Amino acid sequence: MGHEVLIVGGGIAGLATALSLHAEGVDVVVRESVPEVQPLGVGINLLPHAIRELDALGLLEQLESVGVAPTNLAYFSAKGQMIWEEARGRAAGYNWPQLSLHRGILQVVLHETAVARLGSDRVLTGRHLISLDQHDEGVTATFECRDESGGEESVDASIVVAADGIHSTVRQQRFPNEGMPLWNGALLWRGAVEYDPILDGRTMVWAGHPDQKFVAYPIRDLDNGKQLVNFIAEYRTDDRELLEREDWNRAGNLDDFAPRFDDWVFNWLDIPSLLRAAPGTFLFPMVDRDPLDRWTEGRVTLIGDAAHPMYPIGSNGASQGILDARVLAGCIRTHRNDLARALDIYEANRRPPTSAIVLANRGLGPEMPMRLVQERAPEGFDNINDVITPEEILDVTDGYRRTAGFALEALASGKSLIDGDYAELPA
Repeated sequence: MGHEVLIVGGGIAGLATALSLHAEGVDVVVRESVPEVQPLGVGINLLPHAIRELDALGLLEQLESVGVAPTNLAYFSAKGQMIWEEARGRAAGYNWPQLSLHRGILQVVLHETAVARLGSDRVLTGRHLISLDQHDEGVTATFECRDESGGEESVDASIVVAADGIHSTVRQQRFPNEGMPLWNGALLWRGAVEYDPILDGRTMVWAGHPDQKFVAYPIRDLDNGKQLVNFIAEYRTDDRELLEREDWNRAGNLDDFAPRFDDWVFNWLDIPSLLRAAPGTFLFPMVDRDPLDRWTEGRVTLIGDAAHPMYPIGSNGASQGILDARVLAGCIRTHRNDLARALDIYEANRRPPTSAIVLANRGLGPEMPMRLVQERAPEGFDNINDVITPEEILDVTDGYRRTAGFALEALASGKSLIDGDYAELPA
């Protein structure tokens, strides 16, 4: 006898799905290809709508203890002049914070929680998917065991949720001609460094424009008065030599990017000093994939980055995967006796909005005002209102919040997405 749900991939979206389904009494198992879960990567932001869902899973207090809740987001020009700022999280009136934390720590918290709640026999690592076979009774998944057990493992389930990331094996098997993710010419060098608090120590800063940008935000308060600061140094290039398969562990070279920021010394932050204090960096190309016309095929669906990989603009990728998980769990709760129907309703609720975010991020999302300021006043300005109006900025930023689903009014009720109305396909 098989399980109700098999989740292929134990990343953020997969584990959020597993925890959500387990809380509903669903028989769920997880198989992850990496042999051991480690705290890899750098910083990540979780927006209030995603924190609402993690709070409903009982994880908020633990995550707050290992992260920082920013209260402000400030955008600056490439000359270090402020363009605009806005409150974030609870400071902006939300019932939940925005959280900045280390991606690897979030991963470990979710994994350890899943093992504790589901059982260690249900959350297995070192299982690399070979094939999926759909039949009348459900789906049989075959995995290569990449641990001491060796050999292969077969898992039967009523449905399969593919949460196996931007290089999804399941997606690749369904769309074999899709090829590599699409690169927009931007490269991101990311790292974390012990540094003095920037501004008030609770502000996310974005400086520059789409062709060259610097982002920094704290992800941990340290005992020595300093903070662990996550940074992203980004620029566009035609040099495809640096473009390889993105990997949370691909080391970057300081000499490849730091000289481009040598004159970015502002009265509120010395960016060259911060970069050279970093113990190392990771290099990522800015990539996504075109939105799909269909996520679900029979009893198999996609979720998270496997379904909708997007540019890391607007602090949205992981948050959207968490929202996917909660909607899917709500659909399965509603249609426990017809899981194929649950998948169809899940997709109908989540594919259109996430496709819109992928496209909005290609259009620079909330960063468009930075481009306009660079085009209109590349040498700086005396008064920002002479360059761009508050209305222009608000139109972009409010529009993006609505597209991404975290406009303040959308979260006012406090109701978790798992409690939505999933009886029928949305109109």
